[in-house]
Amino acid sequence: MPTLPSPRSPGRYRIALVCLGNICRSPMAHVVLEQRLAAAGLDDRVEVSSSGTGGWHVGGPMDHRAAATLTAARYDPTRHRARQYDATWPESYDAVLVMDAANLADVGGRTDRVGLFRDFDPSDPGGEVPDPYYGGDDGFEEVLAMVERTSDAIVTALVGAVEGPA
Repeated sequence: MPTLPSPRSPGRYRIALVCLGNICRSPMAHVVLEQRLAAAGLDDRVEVSSSGTGGWHVGGPMDHRAAATLTAARYDPTRHRARQYDATWPESYDAVLVMDAANLADVGGRTDRVGLFRDFDPSDPGGEVPDPYYGGDDGFEEVLAMVERTSDAIVTALVGAVEGPA
């Protein structure tokens, strides 16, 4: 399992999640990861943001199918508002995790602080989170399953990153 980059500030961690439009994949991951962090008691030490490399949806809510999938799984998608990725994020966030290879290219490629979200997926490390936007509801359910198991692994990695070695 990969490790997260060291925090820039001891005891605090900033993580950014990035997809294309910030209305499906990265906001779903944002909502799930924040809930998992709260359940682990890390929400006061870990900040999560999400964005899209494109600016088409800035200020808008997430896709209604993504929101419905989250709501059905007992998550709250209502606070999300789409944002556009800022090229300075790798210098201000501890980790930037993107959803697919195209997003990775759009943010300038893999670095010590930039990688794929699914690098942490215990079932398919390094896989891509497929964009469900042009498909049916089952695509959103597939994305949620990937996001949940990957978020669990990221929370485990964050425990070590925020609290330091045991």
